[in-house]
Amino acid sequence: MSRSTPTPGERVWLYSAAFWGLWLRDSHVLKASAGTFITRVAMQPLFLVFMFAYVFPMIGQDIGGAGDVSFATILAPGLIAFAVVFQGINLVAFPLVREISVSREIEDRVMAPLPITGLAIEKILFGAFQGLIAALIVWPLLYFVPAAEVDVGVESWPLLIAVLLLSTITAGAAGLAIGTAMKPTQIPLVVSVITLPVIFLGCVFYPWKGLETIPWLQVVVLVNPLVYVSEGLRAALTPQLPHLLPWVSIGALTVATTALGAIGVRGFHNRVLD
Repeated sequence: MSRSTPTPGERVWLYSAAFWGLWLRDSHVLKASAGTFITRVAMQPLFLVFMFAYVFPMIGQDIGGAGDVSFATILAPGLIAFAVVFQGINLVAFPLVREISVSREIEDRVMAPLPITGLAIEKILFGAFQGLIAALIVWPLLYFVPAAEVDVGVESWPLLIAVLLLSTITAGAAGLAIGTAMKPTQIPLVVSVITLPVIFLGCVFYPWKGLETIPWLQVVVLVNPLVYVSEGLRAALTPQLPHLLPWVSIGALTVATTALGAIGVRGFHNRVLD
């Protein structure tokens, strides 16, 4: 008599193969649109670096520096944080909205021999992978574009790796949560209502301690995960600047990843089974 129920070992192998198949499929799509991906990732950081760290210093209007530290140095970790977080979110949330509400491609993915939670985790991790690629694309811009000297170096590789890994997974989880919560018609609203406040209140353009003169705002921005990515990268790349203690950034990103991941996975279950 044949056995119809797979053993735990067989299930692990089957799930792993299905997960890897979905990963390869997403990788193929990413490779096919590599030019668009690179342009989308690099355009906004390039423009910000060009304006704030090249044009303004060249016309004698350097802004935002702190003593002997140029604004380009202050801006560098924040721009990497910006690229990692927003590419991770956008590249999960927006395609997911289309897959669920427009193309219904999600129905094909659900047919894969993988639990729905596994599908959600693949979405998060592939978004994190794209966030890491975004960091590698933006990093060279910080050295070649600015007119002012950029004093950025890796002070702690373990801290840098921990912050990048946690921040990319946080971004992927946020993308899953947002993508399962909104409809296609709500995308412009999300971009205008969420994106701009998160960027400008995410310590991209200034250290968190720079807000000490506005105590209430310094407290309010702590709900923004981008703050901890920016500050964690400052601790790893520009330790000469004021920054949050590394364990604070790591702890906050861990909490954010857990909370957003739980919300995103539950939302994914609800939308897929709807």
